[in-house]
Amino acid sequence: MGISEEEWERLQKALEWPSPDQEITELSESTSPVHSKFSIVGLNQNYSVGEKILVTITARDQKNSLKRYGGDFFKVKLFNSKLKASVYGEVVDHRNGTYSASLLLPWEGQAQVSVRLEHSSEVVQILKKYRESSFTRSHYNGHFEGPGPKKTRISEDVACNLKWGADGSWIKGNCCCEYKDLKTGTVWHCERPKKLSCDKLVYHSRGGLESPLNHFEEQLFTKKLTNVLINGDTQLINVHPKTNNGTLERCRPGLTTPVPAGFYLNDVWKSFVCKTQHFNSAQTGNCLKSKIVYLMGDSTTRQWFENLERKVPGIKRMDLYTPPTGGPLMAVELANNIIVHWRPHGVPLRFTKMPITDLHYISNDIDGIAGGSHAVIVFTLFAHLVFHPLTFYVHEVAKIRQSVVSLLSRAPETLVIIKSGNTAGQKDIFQSDWYAMQLNTVMQEMFRDIDGVIYFDVWQMTSCHYLPEDIHPAAVIVANEVDMFLSYVCPA
Repeated sequence: MGISEEEWERLQKALEWPSPDQEITELSESTSPVHSKFSIVGLNQNYSVGEKILVTITARDQKNSLKRYGGDFFKVKLFNSKLKASVYGEVVDHRNGTYSASLLLPWEGQAQVSVRLEHSSEVVQILKKYRESSFTRSHYNGHFEGPGPKKTRISEDVACNLKWGADGSWIKGNCCCEYKDLKTGTVWHCERPKKLSCDKLVYHSRGGLESPLNHFEEQLFTKKLTNVLINGDTQLINVHPKTNNGTLERCRPGLTTPVPAGFYLNDVWKSFVCKTQHFNSAQTGNCLKSKIVYLMGDSTTRQWFENLERKVPGIKRMDLYTPPTGGPLMAVELANNIIVHWRPHGVPLRFTKMPITDLHYISNDIDGIAGGSHAVIVFTLFAHLVFHPLTFYVHEVAKIRQSVVSLLSRAPETLVIIKSGNTAGQKDIFQSDWYAMQLNTVMQEMFRDIDGVIYFDVWQMTSCHYLPEDIHPAAVIVANEVDMFLSYVCPA
């Protein structure tokens, strides 16, 4: 993985998650969203802005019996639909079937508590099992093209996948064409084409998904048991104003991310990390004057590119003859010397058909940037890695970290921002939020001691918003994310 044994032990401790104390074989033993309940401890008639309430959750199984172990994945938030206000709450697992969450009351008016059972502890146990198994949940295609007889051009499509783990392959034996990235050491391989040679791989595309679940496990993932609101104290909480709210410092690297990291009010994100501002079109253009912005990762950073494309006055997308959703993309604004790049990370990647040469590993791209006060780098790595072993993700993050440290050594004025993974619409064996949350923990832990890097937590921003969760957050959420990003580029 490219890390020390000591660091791996620290990561395992940070990622530790309680599990059932034995293998569950009966559906009735799983956590029930119908029988589980939440309550507000010592609920008062009135509160002031800045105070907190304590919410307790009691998990029960399908037979209405108290659960005796932890591991359930609950999501808790405080909200007010009329005010378009919400705030995230972190859940503490007491490992005995009870849970608690301390919720901040950050706005004046009324508020309600919402608690969802995203996954039972029994489902998390299954997620853990298949994350590290040799079962391939995500498949990919390699498209080979080359010269054929009589000056024709022939093509062949074959299966491809990541080479990783003890057995080294999703296909056994010496069957395949291997493509090793010399810098990262990552190995991609494809079934050997019948007519063309291995050097004729031209395009990559996503393939199908394959579920490893047996019939009993599928029952645990059903909609009636997954991502369901549970009952509890839903009465309105009255919150009165408080004049002394304090002041926040300007946005800069090195700031910690509290819980909550901020809250929504009237659909505007109010950060508790640093002093943020709302940027109109002209202000966005002024902020990015003489900047080169490198956006890397997946379609969630492409959403930032598209937002800036709409927001920066006079910016134009260059025709790079690449697919609009696959990229790479570039937009320029000549008057103020603004350049914005976006490109997806390397394989594994579940995108539509695109040239394999356009898929670069993030660490390699960072190695190719000179950096400086004009350079702003944003990267994310999560959505396409949830299908593969956690150890591979650690390997990829270790390579990125090495490249970032080198970049900041040669050009310390470069602004480097990590965009965390966000919540997703799917809650299944393929794209569970539990997977994404674990990857966020790895990224945050591995960059914790790297000076000059900003960890931007969009998990909380996407978890507590009133709109349905989606792997591609709604435009209003993306706009708030970009305003937060600009607040780091041009701190108030």
